[in-house]
Amino acid sequence: MSPKLSYILPALLLLTLGCSSSTDPRLPTQLYEDALQKNQSGRGDAARLMMEELVRQFPDSEAATKARKDIYQIDALQKKDLVQRQQEVRTILKRVMDALSRYKTKKGEYPSSLMDLVPEYLESAPLTPWGHPFPYRAFVGVPIEDVTDRRGKLSQKFNTKLDHYHLCCLGTDFEPGGLGMAADILVKDGEILDSVKEKNFSPPPTPQPVR
Repeated sequence: MSPKLSYILPALLLLTLGCSSSTDPRLPTQLYEDALQKNQSGRGDAARLMMEELVRQFPDSEAATKARKDIYQIDALQKKDLVQRQQEVRTILKRVMDALSRYKTKKGEYPSSLMDLVPEYLESAPLTPWGHPFPYRAFVGVPIEDVTDRRGKLSQKFNTKLDHYHLCCLGTDFEPGGLGMAADILVKDGEILDSVKEKNFSPPPTPQPVR
């Protein structure tokens, strides 16, 4: 079952059960307890959805009063968790960025793979707090360079050293784009791109040399 469907089903259940609210005054309490169990089991989004529907269906009930307070607490906890997770990701990214910098200082170029950093620069391949790898690509900044000698003769120089890189975290969904926990964090040549305008990497120059 998809995550979206698992959130929608509780709401549909509430709508169905809400029709019998006049015959069973215990229903709001039952729904609140079900939502509370989901929240305690780590399904905060599903719990929040159920509590919102509970407030809408039974606004004057004692359970709705409790649900309003819990919705506020769930939002606060989710925001706190988001900040903590983003800090964890940035800490890991900075450790990887430092390893890449030390590798380049020693080798004269960036590695073609993050696995090349193991075990001298990193103990193991870096993973996000939720177990995803960090997409990485090293490339040549200026593959073909025009060179003029002392006589003014123009020639071309082919560069092969990997002197630039892109590194990113694709969030919990491991897909480009997204908000909240699914938001991307992009790194270019050791700099985290925080600008709203820089949502995507510019493509590496072509043609890249064959290595």
